Amino acid sequence: MTRRATALALPLALTIAMALVGCGALDPFPTLAPNVVSGAAAGPRVAICYNTLMTPLAAVQEEAQQECATNNPRTVAVPADTDWYLQNCPLLLPARATFTCMPKK
Repeated sequence: MTRRATALALPLALTIAMALVGCGALDPFPTLAPNVVSGAAAGPRVAICYNTLMTPLAAVQEEAQQECATNNPRTVAVPADTDWYLQNCPLLLPARATFTCMPKK
């Protein structure tokens, strides 16, 4: 790629990235939770797809808490696992955080 082509492509790529951020394309969202592995805490599980570079962990925790509260408002989302398998989440949100909905103490 020549310098001129690079100079033209970079602003275009930044514009596209900013448009995606502006329209909420990088907001965390719920997805299917993985199967329970042996030794894991018992309870309903929720999973959230998110971008590890753009999404603060507090936002992921908040989204998981909302999903847990949908089923039972007296639960709290406790982090259980994180994976990066692209068949579970899209390319721009590659991380999947799994939470267990535990009763509040």
